[in-house]
Amino acid sequence: MLLCAIGVGMAKTGLGGLGMVVVPVLANIFGSKSSTGILLLLLILADFFGVYYYHRHAELKKIIQLLPSALVGIFTGVYIGDKISDAQFQVLLGLIIIAGALMTLIKIDVKQNKGLSIIIGFLGGFITMVGNAAGPIMSIYFLSMGFEKNKFIGTAAWFFLFVNVVKVPFHIIFWETINFETLLFDLTLFPMILIGAIIGVWIVKKIPEKPYKIFVISSVFLSTILLFI
Repeated sequence: MLLCAIGVGMAKTGLGGLGMVVVPVLANIFGSKSSTGILLLLLILADFFGVYYYHRHAELKKIIQLLPSALVGIFTGVYIGDKISDAQFQVLLGLIIIAGALMTLIKIDVKQNKGLSIIIGFLGGFITMVGNAAGPIMSIYFLSMGFEKNKFIGTAAWFFLFVNVVKVPFHIIFWETINFETLLFDLTLFPMILIGAIIGVWIVKKIPEKPYKIFVISSVFLSTILLFI
């Protein structure tokens, strides 16, 4: 758990691939459904660090454009989250991420394609509600927008802070995966999240723009393989 907390802190300050490693680890420790609530609070704590360090670089217009469909995706995820098996979800999620990764190979004008923004927003909201695993597909989308490193991290930080906070009442009321004990448990890991966030910011500063984008894309494909396994 200490290593997972450090990984979450690093993921939210620019090293997103580490966040996808944490998802299956916590699922093995606590169970697939129970782990989503525990991880959600860790993610929110780490989101604040991402926003703190990179908020000035965020593309707020793009976030506003994505949020309506993301909310619909969250509501959909709440409803059908318990209707499919873990195996079915993993296959679906992997296919969606691969499709998103292919956007980097296909010449699509994502900046002007409002329909694509609606689809990505919905998928982002749905996947993050069901499995806290929307990082890869959102990463591919923001990179396809041509965002440079800091704008990419800042936009993702604000987007996920908003959707993660929206998810909390559903975890408390409907799924019952968050309670007072969960909150106290995650708060004890806060120092590790802080350490991870500081490490993440330091490493990202050392990585030039082009290698950083290669790192993000590589982590997306590795995350997809991990989910299928």
